[in-house]
Amino acid sequence: MRAVLLRIIFAGFALAISFGYANAIEIKEVTSPGGIKAWLVESKSIPLIAMDFSFEGGSTSDPAGKEGTAHFITGMMDEGAGDLDSAAFQALRDELAVRISFDSGMDRFEGSLQTLSKNREQAFGLLRKVLTAPHFEKVAMERVRQQFLLSARNDEQDPETIASRAWMKLAFGDQLYARQSSGTPASIAAITPDDLRAMHKLLFSRRSLKVAVVGDIDAATLGPALDEIFGGLPDTEPPKVVSAVTVAKGPVVKVIDRNIPQSIIIFGTEGILRDDPDFVPAFVMSQVLGGSGFASRLMTEVREKRGLTYGVGFGLSPMEHAGLYVGSLGTRNEKAGEALAVVKDTLKKLADEGPTQAELDDVKTFLTGSYALRFDTNDKIASQLLGIQEEDLGIDYINRRNALVEAITLDQVKAQAKRLLDSEHLIVTVVGQPEGLKSTGTGG
Repeated sequence: MRAVLLRIIFAGFALAISFGYANAIEIKEVTSPGGIKAWLVESKSIPLIAMDFSFEGGSTSDPAGKEGTAHFITGMMDEGAGDLDSAAFQALRDELAVRISFDSGMDRFEGSLQTLSKNREQAFGLLRKVLTAPHFEKVAMERVRQQFLLSARNDEQDPETIASRAWMKLAFGDQLYARQSSGTPASIAAITPDDLRAMHKLLFSRRSLKVAVVGDIDAATLGPALDEIFGGLPDTEPPKVVSAVTVAKGPVVKVIDRNIPQSIIIFGTEGILRDDPDFVPAFVMSQVLGGSGFASRLMTEVREKRGLTYGVGFGLSPMEHAGLYVGSLGTRNEKAGEALAVVKDTLKKLADEGPTQAELDDVKTFLTGSYALRFDTNDKIASQLLGIQEEDLGIDYINRRNALVEAITLDQVKAQAKRLLDSEHLIVTVVGQPEGLKSTGTGG
């Protein structure tokens, strides 16, 4: 019951922020006495503070044979730290109504904190202990291990996870991006407390730290607090485990037989990185094709006109060292071949002809109009600010973003459609018993 009440408290405070806040947002760069930088948005309207932060490195830093080590850490960070054992830590966290969570991606390890401003000092102290002195005790680790093992076994039976992992394996082969970042039953079973300590030491460095803070705190208070929270971390080089990454080229289809009534289809090609000079027009183009909900070309052709699926999407997915352009859909087994054929035809037509001016105008209106929804809560704002820092887009990006979208021309979008939409060289994975599709190419 207490957890439910805490969710209600945070939700109520968060929704009190003005809908139009993104248009008036003021971001300050704060530097602590020790040299730690953070972006801050002050908001005194509600007594809440949200902090998001990240470090370079993630699942690509996992030791071979122990995939899931970074992910394992995310489950151990509330299992005791500093002078608090697991039970004491969790009791104090709940008493203070503090949320602390962590997430491990392929390229970065992220964390977040939400606290009532009256509990700020104690909440920051808890976060400091978690970051600098987590316990990784064996008893707690075995309990968390069982949770991760259950999740990993469920993943091995989940059609969408199977299709996605198979797609990444075809796209990246033996490269690090093909790894199962959450681990396998075998790799999770092999991870030791010493592995977690070594991974913690590797990832948690001030040198790669990014921080975003939003809420009831000013710059003068935040500066010293940054040193209190993060100052005890080492100033070491972040892990550099990935250099050049290549994406395979189709055409290839891999069918994975499962006795289920629906086929899950993942399809895609190489995309572009976020720092590509044409990323914004490419993003707008991808929204026309498969990212703007029921108005997208793919939804119109595959669902609305033919009723082949409940939903289909296709979008750019830039990572640190490789870009992907990936989509997915689910359809009845007997319609799988037809659905994929419609997808390919839709891609080819947009590549050949580009969108209409009306389609472009509608997508630009949707993208600019909906941007404010990313800033309607403290935690959403903090997440956006952290992402902008990670992508090195500049502290003024929020104010520039809609103008960048508005400036995109039809010729620019047509050029990106021709550049990126390659219906003849798709990598496709299918889980189910699809009619009209069989494994081809190197998919086996």
